[in-house]
Amino acid sequence: MPQAPFHGWRVVRAAFVVAVFGWGVGFYGPPVFLHAVHESRGWPVPLISAAITAHFLFGAFVTANLAALHRRFGLAVVTRAAALSAAIGLLGWALAREPWQLFAAALLTGAGWSATSGAAINAIVAPWFVRRRPAALSTAYNGASVGGVVLSPLWVVLIAGLGFPGAAAVVGTAMVLALWFLTARIIGPGPADLGQHPDGEAAPGPARPAPASRPGGSLWRSRAFATLAVATSLSLFAQIGLIAHLYSLLVPALGEQGAGFAAGLATACAIAGRTGLGWLLPEGADRRRAGAANATVQVAGSLVLLAAAGASAPLLLLGVVLFGLGLGNATSLPPLIAQRDFALADTARVVALVTACSQAAYAFAPAAFGLLRDLGPAPIFVAAAALQAAAALVLLAGRPAPAAAGLDGRTPAGPSRGG
Repeated sequence: MPQAPFHGWRVVRAAFVVAVFGWGVGFYGPPVFLHAVHESRGWPVPLISAAITAHFLFGAFVTANLAALHRRFGLAVVTRAAALSAAIGLLGWALAREPWQLFAAALLTGAGWSATSGAAINAIVAPWFVRRRPAALSTAYNGASVGGVVLSPLWVVLIAGLGFPGAAAVVGTAMVLALWFLTARIIGPGPADLGQHPDGEAAPGPARPAPASRPGGSLWRSRAFATLAVATSLSLFAQIGLIAHLYSLLVPALGEQGAGFAAGLATACAIAGRTGLGWLLPEGADRRRAGAANATVQVAGSLVLLAAAGASAPLLLLGVVLFGLGLGNATSLPPLIAQRDFALADTARVVALVTACSQAAYAFAPAAFGLLRDLGPAPIFVAAAALQAAAALVLLAGRPAPAAAGLDGRTPAGPSRGG
């Protein structure tokens, strides 16, 4: 009897679509919502910004508990609930007549974002891949960048043509229908349900040495966890803070069209950087070193942008390229480091908690970088470089001691199959 085609890559494609909607609604959507609500209601920008912060902070709270929700209700149910929550929340943003209604809507969209963002994508893809997980995750996470490229301008077009309520209804309905179909047909079943094994192999490979599981609160006392959470938070804080202001910082030198091109170039570089690392990273590579190298590239990009001083267009574009190359990997590398550094039983919880910590941190990044901007553009680039340098050092500080890593200084080969 012929063996059924490996289902894992269908899951990756489905996770890609989940990421398109997750980031397109939950991450790239709020800046558009801010403008739409301010224009239609006349409410102060700081008030609406506070609702966006509530969106990300509540999303971080739900993300911290996402692994437990998946265990209790299953991936399919949680993903469907996230789509419904996001869709209802979108209508709340569009129809709010009082500020408290805006904050209630923010809780709903925050919950929807949490179960369709980084930790959720990892939870969908991880059961299907061990050896080829870097390539699988990089492909799935590219949906995040595509979500920004497609849905950011689409939001603007739909709001202009249908109004904010009409746009919210269209996007929310599309999200619910797409994710409902994907969870029923593709995401719901696991490898065991289809009689398959990770990576499409005929049988599980030999077990590899894995770190011991860390039950309960002991995870928070782990150096490996603490350094991964802090480094990820620092890196994403720098990224979100700089990207939030980059367009307007580039306009004086490049003009509006040129700055728009540069923003698109950064997204294209994010896809290229994530795809390249995911498919070319050797199986036995030290993933913390890879993360530190990624942060170092963004340090270089920040310093090039600083050196350009808003005057040299080619140098500005070089800085955008270097910074953009690291954008995607800041999201896709932490789950890969967790796969290598933690036991199978802890991996989903580690990814969820690291994602929650970083999201709670970067919720304040645009405001913090806005305060720096009052001092001029240079402090923004200096801060981004310093934060990325700190992230690289913290990641390296979490590497195992030589005795634990082996005589060649590398980490153990990784967790057992399925980890």
